[in-house]
Amino acid sequence: MTDAVADVERAMIAIRRSQARRSLSKLARDRAETMPDQAIQGLLDAVEAAEESGEPGTVTSLAAALTIDQPRASRLVARAVEGGFLRREADQRDGRRAVLVLTETGRAEVTRMHEFRRSVFAEAMADWPDDDRREFARLLTAFVRNYGALGVK
Repeated sequence: MTDAVADVERAMIAIRRSQARRSLSKLARDRAETMPDQAIQGLLDAVEAAEESGEPGTVTSLAAALTIDQPRASRLVARAVEGGFLRREADQRDGRRAVLVLTETGRAEVTRMHEFRRSVFAEAMADWPDDDRREFARLLTAFVRNYGALGVK
């Protein structure tokens, strides 16, 4: 294994640990940002991704995307609906099934989440030249695509 691959492994472990510690959520609280809890943020991200893919988000598909069981996904969805972030609509292809759609409030929250995360990432790269930022974005995007092609989700 090359030193570069070992460096990537260490960096990925550090990222995973940071995510497990919910570092972005803690940073948001420290900076007096009001955000939904981490679980709801993940759900909203998954619904947005489903909408972007053209596949409707259902409790079952969102549970799979979040790697949680269906009862937990149902409880998260219920909280997001109660919070006004999501609404249930009848599936046009199968009326027995409900799809989950971001409400206007949910879309605004997703936009705020993106803006906050991007501001933190920009801050972390603040002293990088623009060319380095672009190259990092290109390489990280390629890495994620290739990693996902291995069947790792």
